[in-house]
Amino acid sequence: MLTRYEVNELVFKWFRKLDIHDTVEGFLPLLVAEGLEMNLPEGTFKGIEGFTEWHHNIVNKFFDHTHTLAIVDIEIEEEKAKVKVVVNWQTKIWNPPDVKSTWLGFDAYQTWIVEKDSKTGKAVIAKYTVDNLEPMLGSASL
Repeated sequence: MLTRYEVNELVFKWFRKLDIHDTVEGFLPLLVAEGLEMNLPEGTFKGIEGFTEWHHNIVNKFFDHTHTLAIVDIEIEEEKAKVKVVVNWQTKIWNPPDVKSTWLGFDAYQTWIVEKDSKTGKAVIAKYTVDNLEPMLGSASL
């Protein structure tokens, strides 16, 4: 059975890895091996192949990431958990040939489905959905 501690640890690891632009391989232990679904503002990405495409896009577009968790609400039902996450995301982008980078800031409302990996017994993300992005005052558009 999943525990709140395992799910919380997964959430914190995920955002830490995003902030440091960890490699695809660094994220793989946090994701289901088969059936991953990510519903994001940029589109829907499926499987590890879809995750790899999304990862490539974000590490080449966004820099100086910070993710600050505001809410992690966990509902566990045996081997699965529904997790409601609210995270403040701030980053910068540079669009050539602009002279300066652009700041983006959002509160991201997310829903995750977390499962136990059958091989490792660890909590992993099976479905990751960004439900809503609320821009901060002064933020450029995504």
